[in-house]
Amino acid sequence: MKSLSLAFVISLAVTSLLGPLIIPLLKRMKFGQNIRSEGPSRHLNKAGTPTMGGVMFLAGTVAGCFFLARGRADGLIVLAAILGFGLIGFLDDYMKVVLKRSLGLKARQKMLCQVLLATVLTFWIVYGLGRGTEIVIPFAGFFTSGGVQLELGVWPFMAFAVIVIVSAANAVNLTDGLDGLAAGVSMLVALALMIIALFAFRDGVAVSMAALAGGCLGFLIYNRHPAKVFMGDTGSLALGGGLGAAAVITRSELFLLIIGGIFVLETLSVIIQVICYQTTGRRFFRMSPLHHHYELGGWSENRVVFTFWTATLIFAAIGLIGIYRVF
Repeated sequence: MKSLSLAFVISLAVTSLLGPLIIPLLKRMKFGQNIRSEGPSRHLNKAGTPTMGGVMFLAGTVAGCFFLARGRADGLIVLAAILGFGLIGFLDDYMKVVLKRSLGLKARQKMLCQVLLATVLTFWIVYGLGRGTEIVIPFAGFFTSGGVQLELGVWPFMAFAVIVIVSAANAVNLTDGLDGLAAGVSMLVALALMIIALFAFRDGVAVSMAALAGGCLGFLIYNRHPAKVFMGDTGSLALGGGLGAAAVITRSELFLLIIGGIFVLETLSVIIQVICYQTTGRRFFRMSPLHHHYELGGWSENRVVFTFWTATLIFAAIGLIGIYRVF
C-alpha cells in the first residue's frame, strides 16, 4: 500500500507542478484546440485553448512508476502501452495543430499504428509474462469457487487482446469531449483496475494504475471546467492504451467492459448513430458521442461530467463485486 500511495502522490505532484510550466509553453507555441463548427455552440468559445496537455500526466505517470515499477515487467508493459499510444496521439495532435492538417493522421494510418503496437504488447504479455490465453468470466465466483475461465488458444486470444487494447484507446478518445470528463472517468477506472491487480498479484500493474490515477487527478486541476488545457489525443489514447493493457495483463478484460461502462456507452452511441443515419437518414441521438446528446438536451457541462463520474463509480463497484472468488 505504501508503494501505491507513493506512486499516486508522486504522479499527482509532478503533473500538478508541470501545469504552470507546460500550459504557458503550449500557448506560446500556439498549440490551440480547433473546435468543430457542427458541435455544441457553447464549445466555440473554447477555440484556442492549449491542447496536447496529456504530456503533463504522461510525465507524472512515468515519474510515479520510475522508482516503484523498475524490475516489474508487468508494470513496465503498462507503461510502454501508455507511452506508445501517447506517441501515436502526439503525432496525430502535431499534424492537426502544428501542420494544420484538420484530421491529423489518416484513420487507417492511426489504426495500423495502434494495431501494430497492441500486437507487440500482446506478444510481450503472453510470452514475456507467461500470462496464458484464458479469459475470466465476471461473477462466476458466486457459483463456483475459483470462477470460470475460458481457454481461447494463442491466436484467438492474441486477436482478442489486440481488440481490447485498441478499443479501450479509442473509447477513451471518444469520451474526451467535455472538460474533466475523460480524465475523471479514467482516474476512477484506473483505481478499480489497481484493486483488481492486487487481487491478481500483479503488483507492477497496481503501481502503474496508481500512478496513472494520480496523474489524472493532477491534470484535473487544470482540465476541470472551465478548462485551461485539453489532453488531446496525446492523453486520451495514452489513457485508453494503458487501461486496456492493464486489463489484459490482469485477465480482467471482461471486467473492463463493466468498470469502463461509460466508455462502452460513449462508443455504442457513435456506432448506433452511424448505423441509424446510414440506414434511415435520421439520427438516433441529438448528437454523438453520448455526452453531447445530453448537452444538446439542456444539461450543463458540469452536470454531464458529474453524472458520468457518478455512473463510473457505480460501474466500478459492480465490476469489483464481480471478482468475488475469481482470483
